Amino acid sequence: MKEENKIKDTFVSKAAEWDSPDKVAMTNKFVNELLSHIHPLPSWKALEIGTGTGLVGLQIEPLVGMLVMEDTSESMLNVLRQKLNSESKVEIVHGEVFDYQERDIDFVFSAMAFHHLPDVKKTIHHLATITKTDAYVAIGDLVTEDGSFHRFEPIPHCGFDTVLLSQQFEQAGFKVIRVKVYNTLSRLMDGEMRSYDQFMLIAQRKENE
Repeated sequence: MKEENKIKDTFVSKAAEWDSPDKVAMTNKFVNELLSHIHPLPSWKALEIGTGTGLVGLQIEPLVGMLVMEDTSESMLNVLRQKLNSESKVEIVHGEVFDYQERDIDFVFSAMAFHHLPDVKKTIHHLATITKTDAYVAIGDLVTEDGSFHRFEPIPHCGFDTVLLSQQFEQAGFKVIRVKVYNTLSRLMDGEMRSYDQFMLIAQRKENE
């Protein structure tokens, strides 16, 4: 039996209300930016890391041949399942991305999930093992911030230094082809508006040497 049942679901109280107008708008900006640089093909098998309720993935699913939707939160995946139908070309993985072992992925994407990953370097190296040569990876997340974005929630990373993240991808066998701040989120914190930049990193799997 997989260890997935032992994963703590920190989104139980949030899943039902996750698809708020703000999150829909935020994910739409990610998808628009993504599709301006990557053009998915019907022959591709794609993988989404941290799919949540499918706000991003269900926009990509019609463009590819198959989509693997991974998340550690069963409550979020239950919301996603309610959106699927018999025509959905989807494989759901409840667990960590390491639970996916096939080496057949043409395209990986992830929006605002990398800062929840305990070991980003290990994750990137795993992506290098499950992606085909020339596969694309598109990561959207926060630029390094002071911790206030998730101030009441313990998370592994308060955003990312995109130079260091790019180096980690390069060391794992990817070529980083684009890094761009594409959006800025605003939040009211203690009576003050705070701004948080979101970046997109796009990399391509190099041929094994």
